Amino acid sequence: MTKRNKELSPEQREELLEVLKARFEKNMNRHAELEWAKIQEKLEASAEKLWSLNEMEITGGEPDVVDHDEQSGEYIFYDCSAESPKGRRSFCYDLEALESRKKHKPENNAIDMAADMGIALLTEEQYRGLQELGNFDLKTSSWVETPANIRKLGGAIFCDCRYDTVFVYHNGADSYYAARGFRGSLRV
Repeated sequence: MTKRNKELSPEQREELLEVLKARFEKNMNRHAELEWAKIQEKLEASAEKLWSLNEMEITGGEPDVVDHDEQSGEYIFYDCSAESPKGRRSFCYDLEALESRKKHKPENNAIDMAADMGIALLTEEQYRGLQELGNFDLKTSSWVETPANIRKLGGAIFCDCRYDTVFVYHNGADSYYAARGFRGSLRV
């Protein structure tokens, strides 16, 4: 497997920063106390993180800043697309699940794709926090980080929002559906 170049061209960086800034300004309810200039400064200092945000963007995630970790100084981005990112659907949970399928294997798995992108799957707690910022996954669902004890037994968990309520479900980790993808987080 060839290693991909994880750096954007100057034009790609500029275009991505413009998209992120416009999204930031349009959705101030997600980050009312934060200033774009400080975020942009952090982004410009981290080419690999910008590359990861671009991967989130081109797969339909619409990443946006949702928090700032005062201790580490990092800004936290989540996928904020209304539905689970379109370019990350129809995947089973992880490589073990993918390899266990005998027939009709999906193209990829959520854990490996997230790692390739340089992001992490949202945890259940992060997913619930995202839902406090708007309406997400009203028609789709998203794999979330699964506790080891559940995964050890062959399962994985996913979330969605129906009836103004966040639901957490379980499924075999090898299952995949056209309406289930995954959402990621990135610390910059």
